[in-house]
Amino acid sequence: MAKVSFTAARVAGFKCPADKKQAFLWDAHTQGLGLRATPKGEPSFVFQGPYMGTDVRITIGKPAAWSIDAARSKARELQRLIDEGKDPRGLKRAAIAEHTEREAAAVAQAVTVADVWPTYLEEGKPKRRDAWKPGYLEDIKRMSAAGGEPKKRGTGLTRPGPLFPLMALRLVDVTEDTLKEWQDQEAKTSKHQAARALMMFRGFLRWCATKPKYRGLVDKEAGRAPALLEALPSMKRRTDALEAAQVAGWWAGVEQLSNRTASVYLRTLLLTGARREEIAGLKWQDVDFQWRKLTIADKVEDTRTIPLTPYLAQLLATLPRHSEWVFASTRTLKTDTANIKRRERDNTKAGKAAPLGAVATVGTTGRMSDPRSNHAKALQSAGIDGLTLHGLRRSFSLLGEAAGAPAGAIAQVMGHKPSATAEGYRPRSVDALRPFLAQIEAHVLGLAGVQFDAQAEPGKLRIVSAP
Repeated sequence: MAKVSFTAARVAGFKCPADKKQAFLWDAHTQGLGLRATPKGEPSFVFQGPYMGTDVRITIGKPAAWSIDAARSKARELQRLIDEGKDPRGLKRAAIAEHTEREAAAVAQAVTVADVWPTYLEEGKPKRRDAWKPGYLEDIKRMSAAGGEPKKRGTGLTRPGPLFPLMALRLVDVTEDTLKEWQDQEAKTSKHQAARALMMFRGFLRWCATKPKYRGLVDKEAGRAPALLEALPSMKRRTDALEAAQVAGWWAGVEQLSNRTASVYLRTLLLTGARREEIAGLKWQDVDFQWRKLTIADKVEDTRTIPLTPYLAQLLATLPRHSEWVFASTRTLKTDTANIKRRERDNTKAGKAAPLGAVATVGTTGRMSDPRSNHAKALQSAGIDGLTLHGLRRSFSLLGEAAGAPAGAIAQVMGHKPSATAEGYRPRSVDALRPFLAQIEAHVLGLAGVQFDAQAEPGKLRIVSAP
């Protein structure tokens, strides 16, 4: 190979002939250093030398970035590696891989909770479940929301959820200390809300720990640190339930509610022992009046089917069907007088009758969202303190026992996870459950002082007598 002493002019003027795929120019001063050019590309400094009986060629770089002296120095360095028995190509690949790994690690270190949270909501799920329950998913979204949206009820804007401050943290920064600082701040607003938010976030950390992409970035035990657990409020097990003597007063207070939908909803909770969200999510397609069955979205299984007892069937049939929801939320849509008069003028021009009509119409806004205010009114009327909506579920269980229904039948109707009970748990068919649930209903109605005509047409419930 012809060699020349590299100069700036020679390097700048070196071109590849148009009839060749590539051309080389070799330096006379440094072994293995050359210039490689192609017809369309810019020349590059290269190094070529024998390694293990084969010529090795490595690109150093373009003359715009490498001076002749720097290229000569790099060529001598590569030759020394060959002299030491090392393959410079492998070292270069290792250096590139190391650099790429460092960059990837830097990117991973920058990943925040907010970056991963949407994927968690989409792919995550609770223990022993195939997917989130819709109600819980909405709840966790609300807990992590940024706020600033118009309130659905009342005026003003929503506040950030208790989990929102954690969204800005890098995953690597989620530690016992940062969680403790967050917990102390949120506890100033609500200790119980902060505790619930922590439970939700611990689920997120467990999920991250199962993903190879995030496993090395999180400490899944950070949410279980002693400092956090010691600060949690005591979770006393609630025992509120209706006493037998209180049923009549509670029933009368619920019947007197001006909100008919809430009144029926509350009585349905007591007569089925179902969870509040299970009944709130009931749709008309889930109510089988012909075969007297209710299909309920279940917490443990996807759904469970229970008998539709005589009184409850007539009670549900009295509800208006505003939408697909059995317990639909209704609101008054007010129409101002100016709009009414405008329609009146338009109708007059069209030769139609144009009565003023009503100034309001009834519309629907989905299912009933929060019946607690109505329940509070009923409790106040009955003089009962401290009874929660979940307390009605406990009441069903206790009243069912008093009615003489088997514990296993009560548990199955309520949707409790199957377990060995004193009477021996065994799944029963809907028809096998029917007499037990009717027995419980009759007992509750007896305590409430309610008599009704079981043969009356559904939708025409007729109270025979009440105290």
